[in-house]
Amino acid sequence: MGHKKRRTFSAEFKFETVLEALRGEKTAAEICRARDINENLLSRWKQEFVSKGPGVFEKNGQRMSQEQDERVAELERLVGRQALELEILKKAGALLGSSWNGNGR
Repeated sequence: MGHKKRRTFSAEFKFETVLEALRGEKTAAEICRARDINENLLSRWKQEFVSKGPGVFEKNGQRMSQEQDERVAELERLVGRQALELEILKKAGALLGSSWNGNGR
């Protein structure tokens, strides 16, 4: 017999399902029937959600900091490149300045 292909669920689907379960408006069995999942799977998602709950806020802050650090590094590279280009232009201007008076003549 052929094997069933394992289904994958998006993070958004899991999050919405867990929130629905935590609201308590429906039983776990009702939610699982409506979403065509096993109750053990819902239970596992809830456990994961609760265990990672505090980390949600920490990771968000760390991600923001990491994004800011990457942006700062990118801007520093750009400033370094511009400083190098300016130095080259100054040297080129000094070399051309002796034969070029700035009036285009």
